[in-house]
Amino acid sequence: MPRALQPLVEPGVIVRHCTEAEAADLRAAWLAAFGANRHGVNAKDFLWHIFSAGRYPSAERDDALAQYQQQLAAEYMVLSNDGRTAFSTDMLPSKASLFDYYVFPLNFAWTMAFTHEAGWLGPYFARHANFEQLNNANLAQLKKKQEAAAATAKGWN
Repeated sequence: MPRALQPLVEPGVIVRHCTEAEAADLRAAWLAAFGANRHGVNAKDFLWHIFSAGRYPSAERDDALAQYQQQLAAEYMVLSNDGRTAFSTDMLPSKASLFDYYVFPLNFAWTMAFTHEAGWLGPYFARHANFEQLNNANLAQLKKKQEAAAATAKGWN
């Protein structure tokens, strides 16, 4: 009997797959948001080295997971470390079948870096310098999405 394929992300469903060019753009935008102080750190191989080297403030391990699990957004982006694969999902992912990956809302209010070294190095959770403003925008967008879903459920257009 053939082995079942592992889902790409859990929980939730993939809303949209990005092209490789879009994924590369997301990687560049992620670096602009969290990697400005990366010089001298091997961020080319692993973006999360920005956090492990202390170049951007972040929470680690259990504290990182606890903060991550509190985040809300209308949509979550998942980006592979190599910047070649990216997709959006409707639920905050607890795992993805990628080696090292990053989860964040489209406005980069925060990011979670899941590493292959989890428990020793990572995972890492970081907030954008403008977290409050960006997070408020995410919450407003989520509320709008929920209101639209409720209207659709009632048969309203």
